[in-house]
Amino acid sequence: MKTPNIGISAENRQVIADQLSKILADEFVLYSKTLNFHWNVEGPDFHSVHLYLETLYEAQQEVVDTVAEKIRMLGHYVPATLEKYSQLTHLTEKVKGKNDSQSIFAELLEDHESIIVFIREEIKPIADKWQADGISDYITGLMEQHEKTAWMLRSHLK
Repeated sequence: MKTPNIGISAENRQVIADQLSKILADEFVLYSKTLNFHWNVEGPDFHSVHLYLETLYEAQQEVVDTVAEKIRMLGHYVPATLEKYSQLTHLTEKVKGKNDSQSIFAELLEDHESIIVFIREEIKPIADKWQADGISDYITGLMEQHEKTAWMLRSHLK
């Protein structure tokens, strides 16, 4: 592939791709975990929770794809193995609680909030230090999506 000529130096594109790869790993682990919960939820609220989790994992799948595309736009290959994701992620795929809605929502909330904190820390360096305002704007929007989901998950908890 021809090297991108997009006004971001090769060094900065590498750093940004590395940070996006960490975000991608987190997003993929969250996608996998949400799918796991969708398949395994139990309880008297099964149907509504099962449907809600379906909307979450479908939205999460879209996020995974767009983060991967951002990495490719920078001229880098996307890490795309479970082994690599496990090395890069800030999350754990290990389920801590039960398969009931309260345990699931609490765990998903923790993961969304972890991603929010990581992305928030990356917004300014990506814009200011690495000169990529567009990608900074993109991850700001991504953070806002996680903030909305976190609010909704928090609202489900007692």
